[in-house]
Amino acid sequence: MNLSENAIQLLQTRYLLRDAEGLICETPEELFRRSARVAAQGDSEAEEAFFEIFSTLQFLPNSPCLMNAETGGALFACYVLPIEDTMQSIFGTLSNAAMIHKSGGGCGFSFAHLRSKGSMVASTHGVSSGPISFLRVYNAATEAIKQGGKRRGANMGALRVDHPDIMKFIHAKSDPGAFKNFNLSVGITDEFMAALSLGADFTLKDPHTGAETPQNAQEIWDAIVKAAWESGEPGILFIDCIQSRSRTKAYEIIEVTNPCGELPLPAYDSCCLGSLILSAFVPSHADTRGLPWMDQIDWDRLEAVTQTAVRFLDALIDVNPYVLPEIEQKTKSNRKIGIGVMGWADMLIRLGIPYNSPVALEVAAAVMGCIEHAAITASEALAAEKGPFPMWKESTWERPMRNALLTTVAPTGSISIIAGCSSGIEPLFALSYIQRCLDGVLQVTNADFVQALQTRSLPVDDIKERLTRQHGIQDIMEIPDDIRRVFLVSEDISPTIHIAHQAAFQRYCHSAVSKTVNLPATATVSDVSECFLLAWNRDCKGVTVYRDGSRSSQVLDQKRPRPAVVSGLTDSAITNSGKLYVTLNTHDCVPFEIFCQIGKAEPAVAAETEAIARLVSLALRSDVPMDAIVSQLLGIGGAGSIPNAIAEILSRHFQTCGACETVPQ
Repeated sequence: MNLSENAIQLLQTRYLLRDAEGLICETPEELFRRSARVAAQGDSEAEEAFFEIFSTLQFLPNSPCLMNAETGGALFACYVLPIEDTMQSIFGTLSNAAMIHKSGGGCGFSFAHLRSKGSMVASTHGVSSGPISFLRVYNAATEAIKQGGKRRGANMGALRVDHPDIMKFIHAKSDPGAFKNFNLSVGITDEFMAALSLGADFTLKDPHTGAETPQNAQEIWDAIVKAAWESGEPGILFIDCIQSRSRTKAYEIIEVTNPCGELPLPAYDSCCLGSLILSAFVPSHADTRGLPWMDQIDWDRLEAVTQTAVRFLDALIDVNPYVLPEIEQKTKSNRKIGIGVMGWADMLIRLGIPYNSPVALEVAAAVMGCIEHAAITASEALAAEKGPFPMWKESTWERPMRNALLTTVAPTGSISIIAGCSSGIEPLFALSYIQRCLDGVLQVTNADFVQALQTRSLPVDDIKERLTRQHGIQDIMEIPDDIRRVFLVSEDISPTIHIAHQAAFQRYCHSAVSKTVNLPATATVSDVSECFLLAWNRDCKGVTVYRDGSRSSQVLDQKRPRPAVVSGLTDSAITNSGKLYVTLNTHDCVPFEIFCQIGKAEPAVAAETEAIARLVSLALRSDVPMDAIVSQLLGIGGAGSIPNAIAEILSRHFQTCGACETVPQ
């Protein structure tokens, strides 16, 4: 199998089975084999068909299936549980969620039914602590449970925009360390958007007492937008849009999604997911270049693999070990599955189509339309063979179907690493970058980009090294324009194009599209507002934005890895705490790190000095300009202070040139 080093590292760390001594006892091939076998249920022909699409990296199921097949663990990742306004419901659901997290799944919760903070509680003659307090309880419980012994649980917490505590909810993550086991989204209604468009007041309504309070819609909107600009949360769910377009709207109410937003589900429902690897349906070599894009895609194989994937995911519904009987009953009454995609950016690159071009949107509609058509065909055939899902006559389907829902777009974090492709429908984050994944750190360089450089006999290692210090290739002048125009990264993509791609795929998704609009650090609050409004106007079911650097820790970044050898110099200064020695190391003539040692100072002073040095080093490796670092330290504590001395030494040996590059003096 054509697995990358990063894929093998991830599989060994988290997916491959281990024996009683903790030693790996299976190969990646055997992992894919047991995942195929668990769904085939003794059908050797089906097993081979499933194994074929896994091992050739054309389709992969979600992580719980790969991890837990034939181990007794759950094969699904996505669930929604109800929370009603009673202590029995609140803590009963918390107990159920703990079992789901332990089995390897994530949960979505709507807190909209809980009475607002300060409301009277008749049974105790006290007052309610409100949804945020219980959100805190759920977050703490999640922190204590590691999913299947392998990872912490993920949650989605949603609150309707008309809840009296909505402003508290919007600001819940203003503390960067708060609710780290939750993604938060505001449930936006059509009524709210109408009030916003008119600049009018909007009515907040207590779910317990029915008491109504007017609130200006623009004030709520501005708070949501500013919070999202500051930290990436909350996201937005257009819950009336979700409900009105649901295939099961006649008998189900949907208030929240799974943790990543691609599956709006009613209470107790779940869904099994898998993703097609789109880059696998376009050759990586150049013998098809010059043909129209529609002639470069292997449409027949895409349809065939999609249909096999539908049969695989449908089979998982019958063999999945359900945590709760309510979930099993609900899941089997709908038999929802989620066929998604990953490797979209890679597919466009192989087609020679820029992500930000109108043609890319044409391809998106054609590809997802093909997948939806193939999935419907497969589900109809399964209904004829095995019977339709029990509630199909109450749904909006006009013909018997095996599955109430078929298509979605998940974010595909870990499985895209296994597949060696770009995640979901996102543009490339960067061409060479660091990815934090579970407990590890992976260095990622786009394979097609490396191949393009090698084809032109360009200095691959040199360019990779320079790319770890910047987001794109625009400043690397030796790269030809035809490569430059195709290998776009997130920073090159405007918010309008991000939303346009989401809308193009949403058109053919029965569930929703998990998509993050990645914004540059320079993006404004107004940019975030425009993203949200554009998503509304383009009929997206939700939207999330993330401004680069708005959190102190992020999954993808370009902090430079430390090479084995660096060079530097040592200088000293007299401080009020003793003689300070500062070692300044560079890499490729660029400041890289510092080490500080302070004479015979007290342990607390030595610790503070080391802390300053570590933070300065982190800033340098993250490409913070030297003059910005010096300006922050200079003058702190006066002339004899340690921070001031460090600043003086840095400024003595380095200066800032006109191009904003720090160079040795």
